[in-house]
Amino acid sequence: MNTVKTPILFAILLLAAPTGTAAQLTLPNPYQVIDEAWGDLPEGRSWGSISAVYPAPDGRSIWVADRCGAGNCAGREDVSMIFHFDLEGRLLHSFGAGTASVPHGMTVDLDGNVWLADAAWLGSPRDGVGHVVRKFAPDGELLMTLGEWGELGDGPDRLNRPSDVLVAPDGTVFVADGHDADGNNRIVKFAPDGRFLKEWGRTGGDVGEFRDPHALAMDSQGRIFVGDRGNHRIQVFDQEGIHLATWTQFGSPSGLYIDQDDTLYVADSDSNASTNPGWRRGIYIGSARDGWVTTFILDPEPNPDDRVTSGAEGVAVDALGNLYGAEVGPRTLRKYGRVE
Repeated sequence: MNTVKTPILFAILLLAAPTGTAAQLTLPNPYQVIDEAWGDLPEGRSWGSISAVYPAPDGRSIWVADRCGAGNCAGREDVSMIFHFDLEGRLLHSFGAGTASVPHGMTVDLDGNVWLADAAWLGSPRDGVGHVVRKFAPDGELLMTLGEWGELGDGPDRLNRPSDVLVAPDGTVFVADGHDADGNNRIVKFAPDGRFLKEWGRTGGDVGEFRDPHALAMDSQGRIFVGDRGNHRIQVFDQEGIHLATWTQFGSPSGLYIDQDDTLYVADSDSNASTNPGWRRGIYIGSARDGWVTTFILDPEPNPDDRVTSGAEGVAVDALGNLYGAEVGPRTLRKYGRVE
């Protein structure tokens, strides 16, 4: 397998990529927990499983999609699932009741529109729910749906458990289509109006193949980063699907976020002694430009080998540099701040 195409960069990445538990734990961690369960929810509501979190375009507010206070939204079709908070955690408004079955990945485009991927692996296709990507206006108006509600497939107009969605500055939409190793395992490219353009990828472990493409992010060069979780790696592509690099130094990526300075934040909620030996769960932070890993925030779960998932699965950063970890297993939204 080609790790990266440039030998010099490969040498740099080997130096940048600590492997094994001891090496990870020697990386500095300038973050501390500010709030174990951030966000003022409506009375009587608590966080369910969360993997969808993303800042507004100016970074001055935070969007979160919660699985209706539970593990999924089955039977909770009257419950709002998309929340908008200011940076103090005050709820600005909420919406989205009945529009998704398993809110999974989220992005907010430059116009402030909210995009949500519905992974829908629980209860479907029998129950006829999910398998779509929704686009909402900031006020909650539904503007577009990619895929057909409750109809899974692998063609140009059907999705199968989409995990994440990414919108380029020109409005082009990329969807990570597939959750778990037996999904579609592809990246689908759509025009801004929702018209199918192309797809790439298939199931496997070779270059350009995926096992659970779980997260998407884009850097300042317009390169697409795919969290290929089942293969414990990030694959980097251009916008036509040409493979540019494969990075394994960020653990087993469940969530990706790249800020305006090309800092790459990677949430690993899955690694343990059996799934990814030698790697620890937590949040890896480094450079999207060269892959250099600089920071590691250890998963707060003391016994990760005993849990299927823990710690952050979704990750985002606001304009002040605060970090948000959306946690599926612990069902909380943890906020971190940098220690001066």
